[in-house]
Amino acid sequence: MPTTHAGRIQAHLTQLAGIGLDARAFADAALSLMTRAIGFQSACMATADPATLILTGTTKWGELGNASDAQWAHFEYEVPDVYNFQDVAQRPGQVTSLRAETADHPERSARFARYLKPVWGFEDELRAALRADDGNIWGYLALYRSDSNPFSLADQQFVSALAPVLAIGLRTGLLAEAATGTPLHTPVILVIDAQGQVGQAGPGADELADHLRAGPLTGNLLPVALRSLVDAARDSRQPAVPRMRLRAADGQWLVAHAAPLRSRDGTGSDVVVTVEEARPPEIVPLVVAAFGLTPREQDVVHLVLRGLGTTQIAETLQLSAYTVQDHLKTIFDKTGVRSRRELTTKVFYDQYAPRMGGHLAPTGWFAPTPA
Repeated sequence: MPTTHAGRIQAHLTQLAGIGLDARAFADAALSLMTRAIGFQSACMATADPATLILTGTTKWGELGNASDAQWAHFEYEVPDVYNFQDVAQRPGQVTSLRAETADHPERSARFARYLKPVWGFEDELRAALRADDGNIWGYLALYRSDSNPFSLADQQFVSALAPVLAIGLRTGLLAEAATGTPLHTPVILVIDAQGQVGQAGPGADELADHLRAGPLTGNLLPVALRSLVDAARDSRQPAVPRMRLRAADGQWLVAHAAPLRSRDGTGSDVVVTVEEARPPEIVPLVVAAFGLTPREQDVVHLVLRGLGTTQIAETLQLSAYTVQDHLKTIFDKTGVRSRRELTTKVFYDQYAPRMGGHLAPTGWFAPTPA
């Protein structure tokens, strides 16, 4: 593609990224603009959690629909293949194509042979990871062709050049969505008296009780999960406000804080407890906290979710490759999986799939459930 034409497309996308569109509206407008510059019949632009590089939402264009999303997720996160989105983030220029990856034998890809070709009739796929100027990956792009014309190296280079602008558009869109979206639940506030009962409760307390399967909170004893937190808050030897993570019955992770209430003369026995949904950067340790992983093992999990290989993990954490392999074996044993792919799959289905389609916060993680 001529450099001047690519420059014009990039300038138009830069304008789109700066006019305040939410992430989905930006993605739709960007794809409509791009199809005039690089031919494709269908496309998908997805937002991703920068902490884990796992998808958080999608905008479809062309022939693609939502009916087979579960089938797509199966091939993306469960079935071993020649590459997935997180692998693309490690490719030169953060871009690749199906034909290039398979030496023009796309049938080597399970995703192509069992999904892209029979379900949609696609012949080639181009994927790109969208990395912004802050170094974070805010989403992915997938373009599809139904004809026999494969994506060329020039097509890949063109998309790679546009990727930073697309990433900025998604990142800015999340800010716009947060500014104009539906009001969100505030944290739940509980005041616990000297007898360990909920003396006062703010809005959302009954919903919290349902999440914790504790029954109505007002006037009742505090759930067992929070009693130790209140006891810690009453301990004058505590150097800081105690906090804990809890997992609700529906799988949602929560963070609770507790602090003693004191009158002006320093007396008082009540404790105020604040409970809210966990958000990044806490989400990575949260998704593995239930398995009793050590801090170093959690570091390894974080990098596995980002698609790094053993050598890259070893260099990042300044460990030997053998030590990384030992950590991985222990992680697999504790989490009940047999491979890195299964570990990513567990995290996706446990924490991301139930929230897909929900509001996103400017961090890239999901916003609390709308009121």
